[in-house]
Amino acid sequence: MKSSELRGKSVDELNKELLDLRKAQFGLRMQLATQSLTKNSEIQRVRREIARVHTVLTEKRKGVAK
Repeated sequence: MKSSELRGKSVDELNKELLDLRKAQFGLRMQLATQSLTKNSEIQRVRREIARVHTVLTEKRKGVAK
């Protein structure tokens, strides 16, 4: 999801998105530990999505949202 799409969401929606991404990250880590992960790039993609959500949440808290 692009950051412009994230900026259109409310804080509650962003927190829900963050929770979903954290659950996905946990699942990917478990797959990696059990050696059943087929696409290693998914871990990096989820980490970047989490960072995007954190960035937009910080912008909204500081009132810098574009």
